[in-house]
Amino acid sequence: MKENTLKAVIAVTLAGAMTYLRELAIPVAILALVMAVDYISGMVRAWVKSELSSRVGIIGIVKKVSYLLGVVVAIVADWVVMTAAAKIGVDFGGFYFFGLLVTVWLILNECISILENISEIGVPLPAFLLKLIEKLKKTVEDAGDQKAE
Repeated sequence: MKENTLKAVIAVTLAGAMTYLRELAIPVAILALVMAVDYISGMVRAWVKSELSSRVGIIGIVKKVSYLLGVVVAIVADWVVMTAAAKIGVDFGGFYFFGLLVTVWLILNECISILENISEIGVPLPAFLLKLIEKLKKTVEDAGDQKAE
C-alpha cells in the first residue's frame, strides 16, 4: 500500500512538472539520462584505471545534483521574467529561455565528459566528433552571452 502511494505521488509530481515545463520536459529528461551515463562511464573509467574512490564518486553525485539545482534556478529566472513581462502586457508564450539554455549547455557538457571517459577507457573516437561537441558547446555559450547583453 505504501509503495503504491509513493509511486502515485511520484507519477503525479512528474506529470505536473512535465505539463508545467512543456518544452523543457524532454531536454531535462535527456539531461538526467546523460548525467547517469556520464556517472557510469566515469565509474568504469576509474575502475579500468584503478582509480576507483567512493569519495570521488560521492563528489560526482553532488555535482550532478548541483547541475539540476542550476536548471531549477534558471527556470525560476524564466518564471520571474515571464511574470514581470506579463505585468506590462508582454507574453512570451511560456518559453523557458534560461532554463533551456542551461539545460542544453549541461547536456553538451555531459556528452563531452562521456566522450572523454570512453576515450580514456581505450575506445577510439573520431576527432570530428569531439570537435563537433566542442563547437556546439561554444555556440550555446555564445548564444547565452549575446542574449545576456
